[in-house]
Amino acid sequence: MAEQGNRLAEIVQRLGRDEAKALADEFGALWRGDAKVADRLAVRLAGVFRELGLVTREELEEAELKLAQLEHRLRLLEKGPPLSPPPL
Repeated sequence: MAEQGNRLAEIVQRLGRDEAKALADEFGALWRGDAKVADRLAVRLAGVFRELGLVTREELEEAELKLAQLEHRLRLLEKGPPLSPPPL
């Protein structure tokens, strides 16, 4: 947890004072219900999350789906080839 805090501090430092202030202002506007800010803030947050090594819910769900598909294919391979029908 402390490592993520350090990484967040590094990101804020890299953003610079003006950009960090703009991000804080956008949070405030979003808190007040300004819908125009939501899309801009979402893009900024996605960038911050990526730099912190976090994933979005959408990315997690996509990874879970791919994992389930791979597990299914592996089970099919482990079962072996399907039995051929007896000759008539």
